[in-house]
Amino acid sequence: MLGADAMARCLKEENVGVVFGYPGVAICPFFNSMLSVDIERVLVRTEQNAAHMASGYARISGKVGVCVATSGPGATNLITGIATAYADSIPIVCITGQVDSGQLGSDVFQEADITGAVESFVKYSYLVKNVEDIPRIFREAFHIASTGRRGPVLIDVPIDIQNAVISRFVYPAEVNLRTYKPTVKGHTEQIKKVIKAITGSKRPIICVGGGVHLSDATYEVRNFAHKYGIPVVSTLMGLSVMPTNDPLYFGMVGNNGKPYANKAMNESDLIIMIGARVADRAISQPDLIMDNTVLVHIDVDPAEIGKNVGPHIPLVGDIKAIFEEINKYDAECNCADWVETLNGYKADAPQRKKPRAEYVDPAVFITMLSEKLNDDAIYVADVGQNQMWSCGYHIVKNGRFLTSGGMGTMGYSIPAAIGARAAEPQRQIVAVCGDGSFQMSMMELATMQQHGLPVKIIIFHNGYLGLVREYQYHVYKGHYSVVDLSGSPDFGKLSEAYGIPFYKLKNMEGASKVLDDFLSCKDPALMEVMIDPMDVVK
Repeated sequence: MLGADAMARCLKEENVGVVFGYPGVAICPFFNSMLSVDIERVLVRTEQNAAHMASGYARISGKVGVCVATSGPGATNLITGIATAYADSIPIVCITGQVDSGQLGSDVFQEADITGAVESFVKYSYLVKNVEDIPRIFREAFHIASTGRRGPVLIDVPIDIQNAVISRFVYPAEVNLRTYKPTVKGHTEQIKKVIKAITGSKRPIICVGGGVHLSDATYEVRNFAHKYGIPVVSTLMGLSVMPTNDPLYFGMVGNNGKPYANKAMNESDLIIMIGARVADRAISQPDLIMDNTVLVHIDVDPAEIGKNVGPHIPLVGDIKAIFEEINKYDAECNCADWVETLNGYKADAPQRKKPRAEYVDPAVFITMLSEKLNDDAIYVADVGQNQMWSCGYHIVKNGRFLTSGGMGTMGYSIPAAIGARAAEPQRQIVAVCGDGSFQMSMMELATMQQHGLPVKIIIFHNGYLGLVREYQYHVYKGHYSVVDLSGSPDFGKLSEAYGIPFYKLKNMEGASKVLDDFLSCKDPALMEVMIDPMDVVK
């Protein structure tokens, strides 16, 4: 058995169903060995999107996503995707080919120190120096990526190691890393303190983050909220933990969140932060809010607790395990008046200013789209104005909302949606992007067609990098610099070139019928939605 054979065998041992990648000479031995195992191989059109696809796959399947690239530019092209996964704690394993180990450090053709380059945004990285270490390294990599605070792990394998003969393949049954022992079970005394804090609270609020999804704890957290009638808000990454129309849900917090959600945080006497960073996207001025508020911070990563503000009750552990335990306890909590107050704030919230009638209103359109989507649909938002409108107006039923939160990576939605489709072939999946972010990953239309992954793509077309233009309008008094997207392709002709059905909506007239036709299409489909170039998020 060659080292490359062992690599493929390791993926099979980990029950990997699909890998997303782009071959090159330095990783060819591995791809050749992949022919002998029953694992789907998806050819991407640029390596960054391989990492995004692995991310989308991981977030929907609950398994570790896998992406593969060759040495040099192949490996460095992965970097933005790796950083994106790291910022949102998504478990992926990234496999890169490397030049011959005897030539490392010689600046030979397509050599790049990828382990050094990604050091600040991976959980761990390996440079394989001995073919006998491959089973152990792969077992550790998957364990590290999928436990504790999830995240990306990189394995760099020189081509001579891939071609070397491994004397004996034994895949470890267990992993025992002396310096890596993530906490799973929450401390009983801290759990009792949380229950006591709930009993003494008049205006509690639960703030859920992406960690709830990563722990697969949506059911447990929803039960907790409903058991005590505690209102819930979410961070960007926590969207879809609660259905949008749940009477206890009050929207997204933060700079671009709902004003009544932020008001709930400001006036609360008890904040229960679950799987979220206490950072600018959730709490813009944590020191002010914490003056008269008890903060409970529950997270699997002890480094996050106290990083930006010290909690009164820290609770470290896996969220699912913690809430399975918390839900066994009982506390007295009467939040009816508090919920009624928040409903009043919600009713009094200012309405969004409508754009010109000759264009599509993105808020109305997204709400209409949401109502037509299947109950368990997956909605993937890109970055920019489209993301903010999606956060504010997409109605989550029992589906998922995916986006790039921590890194805010444009071009994320299409590859992530493709990865999600590979994980759940039967679910309805829609990617929503702007005309700027679409052009960062439009080459993956070929991947969709080649591998039969029928994702529905909606492009909000305003001819600008909308959110940057909006920022320049407010900060620089309308002096626009490098935000005009003139020269963009004809999206209808582009769709035709890829053999993909195309739909176009110029205004809201007939929008319902166009959406019905678009969503009922069995193939990949592209819809261009014309929006007011001067429209703003708020």
